[in-house]
Amino acid sequence: MPVPIPRQRAIPAVESGQAQAESPCDGPAEQSVTDASATAPRTPDAAGNTTDKVDNNTAHTNLTLLLIEDDPAGSPIVPDMLDQAGKPIRVRTARNLTEAGRLLTDDVHCILLDLALPAPGRSDTDDELAVLKHVLELAPRHAVLALTASGDAERGAEAVRVGAQDYLFRDELDGRLLSRAIRYAVERKRSESAERRLAEGRLRAQENRRLERGLLPTPLLEGSPLRFAARYRPGRSRALLGGDFYDVVRTPDGTVHAMIGDVCGHGPDEAALGVELRIAWRALTLAGLCGDQLLGTLQQVLEHERADDEIFATLCTVDIAPDGRRAGLCLAGHPSPLLARPGKPARLLPYDNNGPALGLLPGARWPRMQVELGAEWSLMLYTDGLIEGHVGEGRERLGQDGMTEMVRRQIAEGLRGEQLLRAAVNEVRDLNGGELTDDVAVLLLDRVP
Repeated sequence: MPVPIPRQRAIPAVESGQAQAESPCDGPAEQSVTDASATAPRTPDAAGNTTDKVDNNTAHTNLTLLLIEDDPAGSPIVPDMLDQAGKPIRVRTARNLTEAGRLLTDDVHCILLDLALPAPGRSDTDDELAVLKHVLELAPRHAVLALTASGDAERGAEAVRVGAQDYLFRDELDGRLLSRAIRYAVERKRSESAERRLAEGRLRAQENRRLERGLLPTPLLEGSPLRFAARYRPGRSRALLGGDFYDVVRTPDGTVHAMIGDVCGHGPDEAALGVELRIAWRALTLAGLCGDQLLGTLQQVLEHERADDEIFATLCTVDIAPDGRRAGLCLAGHPSPLLARPGKPARLLPYDNNGPALGLLPGARWPRMQVELGAEWSLMLYTDGLIEGHVGEGRERLGQDGMTEMVRRQIAEGLRGEQLLRAAVNEVRDLNGGELTDDVAVLLLDRVP
């Protein structure tokens, strides 16, 4: 059916019992249902209509109701209403959805919709809730009350299932009932919106956690007698992944390759770059690269993937011979690993030939040092987050010497594997007087004949 031509129809106060005279030249009407709001300031909206300036905070301002109903006779259906604070509830009227779209501004708190109103482009034989569905699409953030014929509770209940906050019978409206229904609908919509945002936030957080967990490595050590343990603590609040990264793989010749690295910075971009470097290291290692050739290729990856030319990464790689008694060590600006053996104090491996961090010097070289491990040993690789925490309230930091002494004591106390790493990270955090601001990654390889 054709869309009716908009005409003004004011909503009178209940006490008068009379509809105000219509003026065919005026636009859609908005007024309070009591005389108290007649002096409310009015400002033009985007369509040029004058509307009351209302704050969306319903605890301090008048509620505004948008009434959408087709009443050719112009009979009033909205009685006098007051909000919870005793202020008049203001009413805007629209006789069709086109008119409602112009009046639906942000200061409208609730929509009262006559379900008998035809939806645009639909006949009477179509979906009887089509007009409601159209309004819900038009105003997804607004509370909606469905208005239906007296006794048609089934249609009203279906309207609530579709998305309305409540339904009312046209012939049973009174000021107190309608005022309470409006306040309830507004608060229920606000609660539903808050719950939806909370659920969406939780879903995004769960997806992020699953993604970050998936980016952490799964060591490939099948067939190796070495035991592996790792601890990871990102510096970013509520994050599971930081700029630190590590990995361990065993190649077909029996060599075990271990790596730990640190991208400068603590944000998500640094975390993503760390993941890229770890995956590239694994692929290159499985392809047979090692030592200087491997680190040179990783530097090319870093240079192509970093967002800024000042971004760099430190790296430590160890390749342990199949017999487990010796290893090759390459350091790219990274702290040297800690070696612990029975009957001997834990010590740092030599780091005299430490090369530059990746991304600092084009064409850099990284010497590979041969180190003897022995028959039984524990090798701990770590990032600088473990050694740069403060000791007490002063400026003194733990440092490599302090960490070495701490690990010696913990090994003497009988700690091994996961327990050793957990105790080391917890003690560093306690010495710092709280959570560490830098990412911390620690991995441990043990050889026990």
